[in-house]
Amino acid sequence: MEILIRQELTKDYHMTEEMVKKVFSHEEYSNKKEHVLVNKIRKSEAFIPELSLVASNKGHDIIGHILLSKIKIIDADAAVDSLALAPVSVLPKYQKKGIGNQLIHAALKKAKEHGFRSVIVLGHKDYYPKFGFKPASLWNIIAPFEVPDDVFMALELTDHSLKNVHGIVQYTKAFSE
Repeated sequence: MEILIRQELTKDYHMTEEMVKKVFSHEEYSNKKEHVLVNKIRKSEAFIPELSLVASNKGHDIIGHILLSKIKIIDADAAVDSLALAPVSVLPKYQKKGIGNQLIHAALKKAKEHGFRSVIVLGHKDYYPKFGFKPASLWNIIAPFEVPDDVFMALELTDHSLKNVHGIVQYTKAFSE
């Protein structure tokens, strides 16, 4: 299957949000508002246009999307910039074909190229480790809410970039509104 992964454009926003809404409408562990989250992140200071990617098919339909946005890891003494991976979406009929995998690899590569050093994800414990994600607790990085340790993960984009980092993740307001 031929898939094109590219930066999301302003003209794609509506189509992307409709696709994200459709993807999460049947997900058991979803509040069904991920499309609203995408919209709110785009309007926030955390949005990085180059890290909002879409996957399209030969017909140029958007069939997948990934968004990385700015967050901070804060302790009493310091605040360290990082990224949140949320959400990643692939239309059901295109799932299990490697498109999510391609989106994640492309987004992580672009994040590293833009000088970011780490990424945080709240996601499936059996899916994200194949990209190198490990429990964030290994670095004493904790979520700002109750969540099982094995689903709150971090990834170092550069070697040892989280070595001296610890604290609580602070998401943009878009995540809590």
